[in-house]
Amino acid sequence: MTDRLILPCREPVDAVVAVPGSKSLTNRALLAAALAPGASILTGALDAEDTRIMAEALGRVGFSADLTDFARRIAISGGTPAPAAEPVRLYVGNSGITARFLTAALSFIPGVWELFGKERIYSRPIGDLLSALRALGAEFAPLGAPDALPLRIVGKPLPGGEISVRGNISSQFLSALLMAAPLAGGRLVIHVDGELVSRPYVDMTLAVMRSFGARVETPDPQTFVVPEGAAYRPAGYAVEPDASAASYFFALPAVAGGTVKVLGLSKDSLQGDVAFVDLLAQMGCVVEDQQDGIRVTRPIVGGRPAQLVGIDVDMNDISDTVQTLSVVSLFAVTPTRIRNVAHIRGKETDRLAAVAAQLRKFGVRVDEYGEGLQIWPRPLDRLTGARIETYDDHRMAMSFALAGLAVSGVVIEKTECTAKTYPNFFDDLTRALGRPAAREV
Repeated sequence: MTDRLILPCREPVDAVVAVPGSKSLTNRALLAAALAPGASILTGALDAEDTRIMAEALGRVGFSADLTDFARRIAISGGTPAPAAEPVRLYVGNSGITARFLTAALSFIPGVWELFGKERIYSRPIGDLLSALRALGAEFAPLGAPDALPLRIVGKPLPGGEISVRGNISSQFLSALLMAAPLAGGRLVIHVDGELVSRPYVDMTLAVMRSFGARVETPDPQTFVVPEGAAYRPAGYAVEPDASAASYFFALPAVAGGTVKVLGLSKDSLQGDVAFVDLLAQMGCVVEDQQDGIRVTRPIVGGRPAQLVGIDVDMNDISDTVQTLSVVSLFAVTPTRIRNVAHIRGKETDRLAAVAAQLRKFGVRVDEYGEGLQIWPRPLDRLTGARIETYDDHRMAMSFALAGLAVSGVVIEKTECTAKTYPNFFDDLTRALGRPAAREV
């Protein structure tokens, strides 16, 4: 395992950064292209562990894809695969999106499919998705605990109808049902019970479906109707840069001073996480939406970087950036309150508990609530270095690396976990800084 000592910045940063393609868009586009009869071309896809897991699983299902130049061009021949004579085992790692999206889609595709992965995926919630699919007649058999992975799916043609799914656990349940809905034998109506977390990810799902020709009607915010015959069509699809990955570079000047532009993103992005820059603006940074990207600057006031102020914010819609904002809040002069993100306890790790535990190592007070955190910063010269446990969570490693740019003695443990979504993160951070960002210890 590789631990890295982060090397503090001595000068303000001045960088232009290109981040890889969006994980969320790549995985949605891979599935839509596989389900569309004919040839589709994806460009700008993210080449990382999570997207490779999705692509390779689709290959084992029977869809054909050329993955030799993954990040530049993926050619997919979609349609209906021939049923396999034996059960097909599909590895999903710790990719919640792969596990949930394949569970829904494979319920409609004839065959016997067995999903398995890393230990953590077996405790990540999936029961509400299975209940909604069972209401259509889907068949599942547990290969471990009930309503969890590992799981056997007995795929078969399923009719349309009306189903309900809770919205407060994960938006991926609704997105998985929507992505699979064009495979139904008739009109499918999906009702969302209660609050829908991370709504921008559902809007992203709808946008990808439209790009591949599938129609979805939304008569009200809690109801989604996929008409009979709303089939996928092959398409060319260009994947946007990843806004969640961009958050680490948007936050870089807030922590180290200076300015960073991330290319290829704008406030009009399909990805809700681009709104992270609005939080930086509330804290005191200057944000500019330019023709070729978004630039964030921590201004100079009286010869020194302007003070950052803490904020009180509902991050339900952009919860993948909670860890990034939590680290930035270390360097504010007033407390930061993060609210309405209880659902991130079911991510790669319990992210609220993990963030609170690691922030406290810097010597700050952190109040942990059921649905959020309050972080009480200290002056920079009173923050202490720390060894940061990553919990095999890519976002823990990348967000806490930022802290080490301002605080000496920060070591990030087991940094291989960044391969899940951003294998070249530390290389790109080095390029942005113009000198080594870290050294192995």
